[in-house]
Amino acid sequence: MTPPSREGPRVNDEIDVPSVRLIDDKGDNHGVVTKVKAMAMAEEAGLDLVEVSPNAAPPVCKLMDYGRFKYEEQKKANEARKKQKTIEIKEIKMRPNIDQHDYDVKMRAIDRFLSEGDKVKVTLRFRGREMAHQDLGMRVLDRVRNDTEEQAKVEQLPKMEGRQMTMVIAPR
Repeated sequence: MTPPSREGPRVNDEIDVPSVRLIDDKGDNHGVVTKVKAMAMAEEAGLDLVEVSPNAAPPVCKLMDYGRFKYEEQKKANEARKKQKTIEIKEIKMRPNIDQHDYDVKMRAIDRFLSEGDKVKVTLRFRGREMAHQDLGMRVLDRVRNDTEEQAKVEQLPKMEGRQMTMVIAPR
């Protein structure tokens, strides 16, 4: 049975090469030394021997406090995760014969979603005889496109899917 592969770099006794390129804790390059000598220097400094570049020939190892190194990496990863924003697709549903006030309310919602950095999927649902007047739906979606032209770009042009017409707009 093979030992479980570990996350991150190899440390101390896990390094299984005869010689390494050594960099001390101050960043000084000591050149190529034997693994035994590198381990002795790490022991003397009270630090760990960490393999930072395993694919180099010979591998590059650095003297550092491995626990602190792992902690710093974890903090960086958490900070990066905090700063990233997931883009959601918000959906606004309309009808082909939408009234002016209802349209204005929907447009305010679209503006809010776009200002938050989310994409908006505008869906027009046709019922009954409205299917014969798809040009009315197209006019509504063109109106939405013209009203949001400054802050958004059309990512997916209007297209029919069954009884509904959809269009996706994304913030600029």
